[in-house]
Amino acid sequence: MSLLGLFRQGDAITQVVALLLLVMSVSSWVVILWKGWLLRRASGDVARSTAAFWQSGSIAEAQQKVGAFDREALVLPLITATQQQPPGSLAAAADKSQQLTRVLRDALHAVLAKLQFGQVLLATVGSTAPFVGLLGTVWGIYHALTGIATSGQITIDKVSGPVGESLIMTAAGLAVAIPAVLGYNIFGRLIGRIEADLEGFARDLRELLANGSA
Repeated sequence: MSLLGLFRQGDAITQVVALLLLVMSVSSWVVILWKGWLLRRASGDVARSTAAFWQSGSIAEAQQKVGAFDREALVLPLITATQQQPPGSLAAAADKSQQLTRVLRDALHAVLAKLQFGQVLLATVGSTAPFVGLLGTVWGIYHALTGIATSGQITIDKVSGPVGESLIMTAAGLAVAIPAVLGYNIFGRLIGRIEADLEGFARDLRELLANGSA
């Protein structure tokens, strides 16, 4: 019996559960492939961009050099955020150290939000997909028990279909959840490393500009 045959013989709830698992699987794999590509580029870009910055002779020169390496725009927003605030505004009323702290914090939050994008989806799929598959399992067992009660006797043709559906739903739920959980954990560690590098760079940049040596 093919998967398509099992899908066709199922009722509305079984089909909805199967389609929901399919959507969750496709969406999680899209995020996994995209984030794997993004973080692979980002980890190298951050290292090259920060090295190019500290080898530059001025902030203007550093912006040009970093722009050539920072393909995902992770380091450059931190540099451009440190430009002087409009005169006469409340943002420019504080001293230079406070201004730098505020603008670097806001820029860092925006950059980290880009890196964290998709993590919520992976966590949601990883935590809910087994229960969605369990719903299909329970519903299949219910059909098997209903078939036995209707026929008044236990026959293989009454229970094989519903039990087959329930076993497939259980396996499908796990097959959807496991890649999402692995992706979430692996990407979380990679994001943590990049985040630490960006926070360290932002702190060093603040100290550099606060002292006025640039």
